[in-house]
Amino acid sequence: MRYLLTGAVKAGKSHRAIEIARTEFSSARAFIATAEVTDEEMAERIQKHQAERRRRDSTEEFITIEEPLELDRAILKARTLLATTQERPGIIIDCIPMWVNNLLYYQREKDLHAILEQTIAALPEDAIIVTNEIGWGNIPYDELSRRYNRLVAEVNIRLAKAVDHVELLVVGIPVRIK
Repeated sequence: MRYLLTGAVKAGKSHRAIEIARTEFSSARAFIATAEVTDEEMAERIQKHQAERRRRDSTEEFITIEEPLELDRAILKARTLLATTQERPGIIIDCIPMWVNNLLYYQREKDLHAILEQTIAALPEDAIIVTNEIGWGNIPYDELSRRYNRLVAEVNIRLAKAVDHVELLVVGIPVRIK
């Protein structure tokens, strides 16, 4: 199954993604991380997420691929790495707003829609995509923030159409939307 998990920042989406992967996917799993270390707080958040993906004996449960821009290529890399097993691969992509942020930061906005379509085409049957509902707040003052909100919304709408299930996480509780 393909899932899109959405909700507010810190609503439990990443935890839910790992929970779904552990219970519904084979043991052939990859985690595509879009975040880059930009400061100490981000480094701590990344370390926390990495720890959540480890087994109790501290071994890696997911193949982790760090890719801030080329999601489609990261999926193909994950599928190649997981092809050594006879199991059906499962992939988590975390997270879409950070990916859009990276495209803007690296001045690759023009590539967004092409990468998005190639990403959707490359998704395996078992995939979880983590995103945020960022448009529920106020309208930002500056043009860049408004453009960012619009792009994340466009990507979310496209992804929601491409998956089987959409869940909104509210205070850690998943609410099925689709």
